[in-house]
Amino acid sequence: MDLHFGDSKPTDEERAAIDALLGPPESAWEGASDRTDTDLRWARGGRAARERRDLLLPGLHAVNDRVGWISEGALDYLCRRLTVPPAEAYGVATFYSMFSMKPRPATVLHVCTDLACASRDSASLCAGLEARLGPAGTPSGAGFLWEKSPCLGLCERAPAALVIRAGAPTSAQVGPGMRLLGALSGEDPVAPDVTRATAVIAPATVEEAIVAATAPETAPEETAAALSVPQAGQDGLVLLKNIGVIDPYDLDDYRSNGGYTALRTAFAIGPAGVIREVKDSGLVGRGGAAFPTGVKWGATASQPDHPHYLVCNADESEPGTFKDRVIMEGDPYALIESMTIAGYAIGARQGYLYLRGEYPRALERLTNAIETARARGLLGENIMGQGYDFDIEIRRGAGAYICGEETALFNSIEGYRGEPRSKPPFPVEKGLFGKPTVENNVETLVNVLPILTMGAQAFAAIGTEKSTGPKLFCVSGNVERPGIYELPFGATLGDLLELAGPPERLKAVLLGGAAGGFVRADELDIPLTFEGTRAAGTTLGSGVVLALDDSVPLPRMLLRIAEFFRDESCGQCVPCRVGTVRQEEALHRIADRTGAAAANDIALLREVGAAMKDASICGLGQTAWNAVESAIDRLGAYE
Repeated sequence: MDLHFGDSKPTDEERAAIDALLGPPESAWEGASDRTDTDLRWARGGRAARERRDLLLPGLHAVNDRVGWISEGALDYLCRRLTVPPAEAYGVATFYSMFSMKPRPATVLHVCTDLACASRDSASLCAGLEARLGPAGTPSGAGFLWEKSPCLGLCERAPAALVIRAGAPTSAQVGPGMRLLGALSGEDPVAPDVTRATAVIAPATVEEAIVAATAPETAPEETAAALSVPQAGQDGLVLLKNIGVIDPYDLDDYRSNGGYTALRTAFAIGPAGVIREVKDSGLVGRGGAAFPTGVKWGATASQPDHPHYLVCNADESEPGTFKDRVIMEGDPYALIESMTIAGYAIGARQGYLYLRGEYPRALERLTNAIETARARGLLGENIMGQGYDFDIEIRRGAGAYICGEETALFNSIEGYRGEPRSKPPFPVEKGLFGKPTVENNVETLVNVLPILTMGAQAFAAIGTEKSTGPKLFCVSGNVERPGIYELPFGATLGDLLELAGPPERLKAVLLGGAAGGFVRADELDIPLTFEGTRAAGTTLGSGVVLALDDSVPLPRMLLRIAEFFRDESCGQCVPCRVGTVRQEEALHRIADRTGAAAANDIALLREVGAAMKDASICGLGQTAWNAVESAIDRLGAYE
């Protein structure tokens, strides 16, 4: 294979960032400057080269985090180290919005313009920044770049902004025990893919955002749990019981509140017993597809092909969704324990936690939790003396909504573009690295803990017959108390909004995020269950509940949804690649039209939407028309 390297060379800083991840190069072929030309005769190949491909995404992060952008020389050097064709690596690097292939300042201010923030007037925030700093995407005289961003997962504190500053991490910023999981040497005390400094500004003002971006040192702020979980500390909570109650850095605090009781139960009843309990509980996936979790685990466990893998999908990028972030920040050990149980049940020895790149505080707390659990014998070899080995590696995403689709996520981990695969074969047969794989999101996994501690029957008694257990809802928009709410399945939409403080002039509610559907203000009796929302002609999705009052221009919100899907389409299949563009164009044309003036474009939208729904490879294209269709048919958006 001719790799076609260019003549560009990495800078010392770029080389250092990559070497911190991969270790020093072993030959001149890999780019070692102190080797003789005779070393060019030796290079990795075959299986040894292919097995390093999955380090491509961490390598891109290492350079981008250290320098702020990825040069041709840095990309070539990384490709030499991993024996990856530069053309393929370029395709991967340009796939993700958080990477830049052009020079830019080390500090970037990301300002969310998505649905929840738009309902809280992020347009004024962007206008203020543009007046002070110039257009988005252009370096300002203040020494940083500001960019408009899709959802940052900070919807309960909209409008939100995130500062990311590149540079070498320091021990104070990295936190206790942090290192790059899976580094070849296994000895790095500092994770080279952890950004030097980050700051969350939410809710943000123009002045606060500029101050955060220009501060010499910033770090993830601490926020009272009550801002994200209005129910924090209340009796009767199941999934949120630890949020705001325990110290997320303290393993002993977690254990004193019942932590690791479920894992002991799992070891006592064995893998088959765990799967039986999960099946009997009626637990289904909480990411939107609602597939029975126990069935998925059982199918994977029975596969004769090994190794088996567990993947936690923590790449929640659906606009309006932030529940997984709150769990990871407030109760990280619960996720580590539940992943260990899932790995034990399916016969996996390795788990991957695919984390949104926009979640710096979750990264820091999860890494600390993994390191602490490993040091205390709760991860790694011979967990709890039971003879079971299991470890977890964090892989950071880099800004790609499509990577929430399970097979696109697998491709991303493996070092390829995050494009969905055709199914079958299904992941339980051939998933990550072509091996049997279970993929679950954060909320689904943490439900396993109460299933094992209270028993399957008690868990199934919560909720309804077809939608069992508690459910987390992400409430945002024009409500008094936005945040994560835990309710048993079966509560109505009105019950939930009453807790959050509904707006006086409620106009509509978006259920399920951009891929969901709108309901009217007089439909608050819809039961919040999978079957109840289906019967009402809408979807529960990932639990997004975005309340909009009459101050929000609905056509503008629909156009933002269309812009989101057009931008996030991976472009692999024609129906989605072309359809999302045509949908956005039509909504631009009818933004200020109603009645007969909009009729032709609405007919076109229906035709395009039907084609996307019927022929797209994955759920992105299949659901890109849902919200627009519901706004037209249910709300009379253009009448």
